[in-house]
Amino acid sequence: MPDFELEKIALEKGCKFVCGVDEAGRGPLAGPVCAAAVILPTDTEIIGLNDSKKLSEKKREALYDEIIEKALAYGIAYGSLEEIETLNILEATYLAMNRAVEALSIKPDFCLIDGNRTPKGLQIPSATVVKGDAKSSSIAAASILAKVTRDRLLLEYDEKYPEYNFKKHKGYGTKEHTELILKYGPCEIHRMSFLKNLLGGKK
Repeated sequence: MPDFELEKIALEKGCKFVCGVDEAGRGPLAGPVCAAAVILPTDTEIIGLNDSKKLSEKKREALYDEIIEKALAYGIAYGSLEEIETLNILEATYLAMNRAVEALSIKPDFCLIDGNRTPKGLQIPSATVVKGDAKSSSIAAASILAKVTRDRLLLEYDEKYPEYNFKKHKGYGTKEHTELILKYGPCEIHRMSFLKNLLGGKK
């Protein structure tokens, strides 16, 4: 389970505010990528806080509200579909992460980044943490905010494009989703660069 050990190490070295940063939605075939940055007090107790992928949708929703209530600051931002297509998914993810950090009402002096790559352009000292959402409470909190925010957006897309059943798969490349794309063709929120192999010469 994640804890505040990494945050406390940074604080003991003189940092005042440490944020955790994570993203959701790098892999799906549709929609933007979402990132979140969270600064939590290190004496915060949030029961059940964990990597968002290990939690049920209901549990994530409950934790989302608790994280927002207890956080000193949080920021949530997107890398748009257009940015994914014109740049690439990695660059769009970097943009989302930078925007999430910039959206914090308190400027952090250190960032803990989930994964093994520092977002290009980040102006704040940072450390990458592989599987950070299972180690750092701040990163785990960010993973939940990003995942819930993006899932809610896909529910809105589901109302606009009900034939793709976005409410179920949230844009990921499940068997059902790929079959529906082949049946109806892609819609305007699909990542065409991700569908090249699926569609071949089709459009």
